[in-house]
Amino acid sequence: MVFPFYIWLVLFAALIISALGFKKYIWFISLGYGFSIAGEGLLMLILFGAGKGIAIGAALCCIIFMVYGCRLGGFLAYRELKMVSYSKNMTGEIKTDVSIGVKLAIWITCAVLYVLQVVPVFYRLHNGSRSNAWLYVGIAFMIGGIVLESSADYQKNKAKKVNPDRFVDTGLFRIVRCPNYFGEVLFWTGVILSGIGAVRGWQWLPALIGYAGIIYVMFSGARRLEMRQNKNYGQDPDYQKYVKSVPILLPFVPLYSVEKYKWLVA
Repeated sequence: MVFPFYIWLVLFAALIISALGFKKYIWFISLGYGFSIAGEGLLMLILFGAGKGIAIGAALCCIIFMVYGCRLGGFLAYRELKMVSYSKNMTGEIKTDVSIGVKLAIWITCAVLYVLQVVPVFYRLHNGSRSNAWLYVGIAFMIGGIVLESSADYQKNKAKKVNPDRFVDTGLFRIVRCPNYFGEVLFWTGVILSGIGAVRGWQWLPALIGYAGIIYVMFSGARRLEMRQNKNYGQDPDYQKYVKSVPILLPFVPLYSVEKYKWLVA
């Protein structure tokens, strides 16, 4: 198993961008995440597109990575720097006394994961594969994920402005309790689908590791959010009714709680 030279350049870009986390620990997995994906998309577009006639579908995937990453990174930056209610709720939940050794480990692990997540598109470009139906199915999933996640973030912000002390159960939150995380799942499922017919042999191993990794992170995030909401709204009868009738992460899948799964740690 030999990785091509360009993949190391993509990793280097992810390391540089996600180094934001050395400024503030949580940025490894928030701002560093979003902007790393955007940077990887831009770099792949440059590496494989400069004078080589990149396929339209693959180029579109890179552009979608850029849109996805800039939207997510921008939203997270705005939420953290401008939204007082968010900062107040997260007080005490974000670690501040993290050793340099732990920071280095998280930094490298996150950067590697961010590269593995885009591997299906990377190998489509590297292998010079032509566009096929699976590529466009994947693109549809990716766009759908961005729209869903953006809509969920907008609806939650709007609801919190009206009633900042109440849990959100309107709009998309009537269908699933973590629609923004579900949007992430949808997006990265699209990335995996886009690789069918282009990714070859052992190349699927890093692609599937990246997909499994981000799905794990989404379920871990859902567990963390559930625990925080149980603490804040656990005595509210309306909340208890809500969590027992609306799935936590996957719509129409009767999984209503992941709090007991202690191995979901992120």
